[in-house]
Amino acid sequence: MTYKPSDRITELLKTLPTKPGVYLHKDAAGNVLYVGKAINLRNRVRSYFHTNVDSIKTQRLRRQIADIEVITTESELEALLLEMTLIKQHKPQFNVRLKDDKRYPYIKVHWADAFPKVTVTRRMVRDGSRYFGPYTSAWAVQQTLDLLRKIFPYLTCDRVITGQDERACLYYDIKLCNAPCIGAVNQEEYRATIRQLMDFLDGKSDHIIRGIEDKMAVAAADLQFEKAADYRDQLKAIERITARQKVIGSTDTDQDVIAFAREEGDACVQIFFIRHGKLIGREYFMLDNTEGESDHEVLQEFVTQFYDDAAYIPREVLLPNELEESRIIEEWLRRKRNTKVTIQVPRRGKKRELVQMAAENAHDTLATLRQQWAADRSKHVLAITELQNAMKLPAPPARIECYDISHTQGAQTVGSMVVFVQGAPHKSDYRRFNVHTVGNDDYGAMREVLTRRFQRYRDTLAGELHDPNQIKARSDRPTAWAILPDLLLIDGGKGQLAVGLEVLRAFDLEAEVPIAALAKQEEELFLPDRPLSVVLPRRSEALYLVQRVRDEAHRFANESHRKQRSKVGVASILDSIPGVGPKRRQVLLMRFGSLEGLRQASVDEIAAVPGIPFDVAEDIKAHLA
Repeated sequence: MTYKPSDRITELLKTLPTKPGVYLHKDAAGNVLYVGKAINLRNRVRSYFHTNVDSIKTQRLRRQIADIEVITTESELEALLLEMTLIKQHKPQFNVRLKDDKRYPYIKVHWADAFPKVTVTRRMVRDGSRYFGPYTSAWAVQQTLDLLRKIFPYLTCDRVITGQDERACLYYDIKLCNAPCIGAVNQEEYRATIRQLMDFLDGKSDHIIRGIEDKMAVAAADLQFEKAADYRDQLKAIERITARQKVIGSTDTDQDVIAFAREEGDACVQIFFIRHGKLIGREYFMLDNTEGESDHEVLQEFVTQFYDDAAYIPREVLLPNELEESRIIEEWLRRKRNTKVTIQVPRRGKKRELVQMAAENAHDTLATLRQQWAADRSKHVLAITELQNAMKLPAPPARIECYDISHTQGAQTVGSMVVFVQGAPHKSDYRRFNVHTVGNDDYGAMREVLTRRFQRYRDTLAGELHDPNQIKARSDRPTAWAILPDLLLIDGGKGQLAVGLEVLRAFDLEAEVPIAALAKQEEELFLPDRPLSVVLPRRSEALYLVQRVRDEAHRFANESHRKQRSKVGVASILDSIPGVGPKRRQVLLMRFGSLEGLRQASVDEIAAVPGIPFDVAEDIKAHLA
């Protein structure tokens, strides 16, 4: 059937500006489906609604578009920056994105501190620190730091370093800290060690190795054999790291080499980090929503998203394909680096070989991952089949919803709903319920949670959910509520099962939604109208699946309960202070970030907060002392 845009879209297309800028495609609920940029907004946006479009993805997208918002900019570079910001903010389902949209771990050197620590972080801030990475796993970061600490001992404690402490900690004894706390090294010597660590992470290891070799020779000549042995051990640790580093080019080579592989909708990008002529690391990244996108579009989206959060911009970026907007991206990277950055697609020679090597690594990585996914999928299929047979379900339980309750003696009661689809967590459909109608009553709390869940289902079908134009938060979107589970699983025994059946009958869903309760002590399933429980074989995939689902519901409920408990704890402490009500409490927490931050503040700092008189500030300080 030929596609025809709605009357509203047709009118919008007539009024589009010809300036550069960003456009946002939205659905009927106001959710952003896609964010794009254009040199000419009118031409680009209209292209989505031509009679014939090549991309299946575009065909799917335009059928959901109910509204279009455009934002004009003064230049293509401004459009690029705005597009990246909006993609990060809205996480549109049709945009190519780094998989899971997660923040990758970095090694952080707190260089602005007098005695810098070395930590792992997933968030970079402008605080004078130096960052190295990213790494695709925290395990890879910790493995690197474990080796580095043997070469460059650094602080991990929270001591205030004065050099006057009587004793050092255990790390000094096992040579993983050089103990500035007791004055074993002074500030200048400690910072020199950390500077060497940063040089090493930058790929500048030759002068460090020569320095340690010279120190070892001097120690041996002075018959200080224990110290010489320490230097020898440092050199061995360095060798373990540098053995993985391959010399690629001259010492002034500063490059990132990027290539990718695609297969059946999966896309894997491999990046080589070359610093001072050495391949100091390599990482891979998976991309979502690449179906129907051209290679240059996939590559361009990765480059902009990766370098938007990158700790370091190299002088040169080598790519397998040209980017349509390479000039604009080069200008953006130049501004981030403060010196010239070149994007190059090499056609021959050593650089071309590097790109091909990265592409081969991407293909190998993708093939390995797909094999792992296939193995996992086969286990999930087996688990679902075993569960269907054991419970005599009318259909395979492709969608399982599990519910749990968490509270402290009836206070801050929270219910959790977790969803597994095809045997894997579907976290976008997880929901939390703050229970208000009952106290220390697990059955009552479960009744409220399930009632609210299926009331939302009924309201969604009846179109009685909130005005779609008011739906903004992911948790308010109707998708999760509109789908009935193939299996409703409750953490508990026969009592919880009876409550679940009661709610299903109230909504006339008893025949549509299979239900079971999983008792933890014997790991047995209680089913309606079955006098005996179902005990799944101990090593069956079905048992592993229901345990994973139940444990995830328990974890999610406890996590929500902890948040509730911490909020109530802070509120109760502050509300007990004369002169502090909800508004002042909110202002104080916004200003100081936490109760501990407020506790550390002086009376003058508290009184400087708008709306806090000096006498109230004194009372606050006295109560928190």
